[in-house]
Amino acid sequence: MEVKKTKLKKWLAEEGRTQKWLAKNTKLTNNAISDICTGKRNPTAPTIKKIMSAIKKVDKNAKAEDFFDI
Repeated sequence: MEVKKTKLKKWLAEEGRTQKWLAKNTKLTNNAISDICTGKRNPTAPTIKKIMSAIKKVDKNAKAEDFFDI
């Protein structure tokens, strides 16, 4: 079974960041981040806010629509 690469997972790879970095900066579990990055889990609105807060530390122009189908 092929692992799906979400826009979030692609961004992490392009930025040279790990899922562990994202988990630490969002205070979400590694498992939650992994599930979101592989498309196994759709993040809730509060989770998207946490993820975007971490991403904006790196790219202040990033928008949730760039990473999630909302």
